[in-house]
Amino acid sequence: MSSIGRFYDGWRKANSRLVEGVAKLSDDQLALQVPGYWPIWAIAGHVAGARVFWLCDVLKEVGAETTPFTDSAHDGWEDHLEQPRGAAELIGALETSWQIAERCLATWTPDMLAEEFPREGTAQIHTRQSVLMRLITHDSFHAGEISMILGMHGLPEIDLWRPAPPTV
Repeated sequence: MSSIGRFYDGWRKANSRLVEGVAKLSDDQLALQVPGYWPIWAIAGHVAGARVFWLCDVLKEVGAETTPFTDSAHDGWEDHLEQPRGAAELIGALETSWQIAERCLATWTPDMLAEEFPREGTAQIHTRQSVLMRLITHDSFHAGEISMILGMHGLPEIDLWRPAPPTV
């Protein structure tokens, strides 16, 4: 049976747009926030860390060691607001966490999506499908927060869904 990767091209595109958008931001822009929200850098770091947590800690996929989040269940960058992260660190985190997601999309088959995984320390049971949906909506939700913060400071949003430039 073939992999599920082609069914998730939209997530791949959204990740690329998030990486491109964060890469363009200065340290001052990454530090922007509004009341009740983390700074942009912490939100972007949280997106990357959540991928590692759900894919590696909950679903037991390999690859956490290739990311900055070797203890994603207990220690995210958003937990250390006194240590701001720059664009290069954020891009590295987003790209290395995406590599784990990309490998899952390339190797998981439709039959594997319903397999159940207990979340340690809780009574929760998750499937690969439920985690994929959680991560896709999580990435999009937080990209929306970043865009809102940018907009509230008069800066252009990160448009995850803009049309691709025409090919020549």
